Amino acid sequence: MPDTPAIISFLLVSLVIIVVPGPSVVFVIGRAMILGTKGALVSVWGNALGVGVQIVGVALGVGVLVASSEVLFTLIKLVGSGFLVYLGVQGILHRKRFATTLEGDQQVASQRVLQDSIVVGLTNAKTLVFFIATLPLFVDPSGAAPWTQMLFLGALFFVIGVVSDMVWAVVAGTARSWFVRSPERLAGVRLGGGIALIGLGLYLFAYSFVL
Repeated sequence: MPDTPAIISFLLVSLVIIVVPGPSVVFVIGRAMILGTKGALVSVWGNALGVGVQIVGVALGVGVLVASSEVLFTLIKLVGSGFLVYLGVQGILHRKRFATTLEGDQQVASQRVLQDSIVVGLTNAKTLVFFIATLPLFVDPSGAAPWTQMLFLGALFFVIGVVSDMVWAVVAGTARSWFVRSPERLAGVRLGGGIALIGLGLYLFAYSFVL
């Protein structure tokens, strides 16, 4: 385990990255506007699982290998940003379908939302760069094996991220419930959620060229 000062420093950095609204928050709010609270919460866990894979990969050294391959790293960034645009377009195209995605076959629908969100988390180049750049900085050379320390720090980031995103999901989903009373308002909210996801995808696409 890293020493206490290193843990506190990492927690402060993580709080700034997570709590200050960024791509993850925009993604969750966009999904809440399209799918409602339940869909947003499923999206939070899917996104977190994808990010969790990144954490494990970086701790085991795979993240560094990916980052060192310009072609592979660029591909991941393009797939991630393109997939967000795709989800946004789907939300806009189906904004007038007033039976939400999670109605009907609950299990199948939830699995689809979960799978989509895992892809988003897994291909989030900004979090991958953050982990590669910061996790090694807080490793205590005289402590346990570096990969176990990085896993511990990554777990802290994971927990904070899930809690923060769940709060945003519930708040956004609750606000959306007011609009459900009017088909026109609901369609407008879904339109806004789709536009938010498309904007996020385009932002990450542009940002990928400066990473």
